[in-house]
Amino acid sequence: MNTGIRALTTAALTILVTTGPTAVAAHAQNNLNCSDFATQEDAQAEFNRDPSDPDRLDADNDGIACEDLPRRSATTVPSTLLPTRGVNGGVGGSQGPAGFEVAGGVGLTVLGVGLAAGHVLLRRRRATAWAQRRH
Repeated sequence: MNTGIRALTTAALTILVTTGPTAVAAHAQNNLNCSDFATQEDAQAEFNRDPSDPDRLDADNDGIACEDLPRRSATTVPSTLLPTRGVNGGVGGSQGPAGFEVAGGVGLTVLGVGLAAGHVLLRRRRATAWAQRRH
């Protein structure tokens, strides 16, 4: 196999292997904001569930999440400790893949088809050359 073709194939496979899984993981993240919660207690419950605070609900690092949200009155019974808005409420969430994700997918698809076509043409050329040498 030609060294240039081998290098191109290796580079293409490396890109496919490294970017494919990360695109899915990046799109699957579930980021919460203070606006996803109805009360401070709901946000605090989520913060207490994961104190590492990956969603940055505690902006000033004082252990109290979403301090600007209204508090639940003592007589109100919580309906849920999960966010009450968010994707299900029509606020936030993804509307589909971003433009760069679509462009990357199209680019990788074109690259894969090109590599497959190149491989087929190379095999045919070699088979033709081999058949001509036999006669």
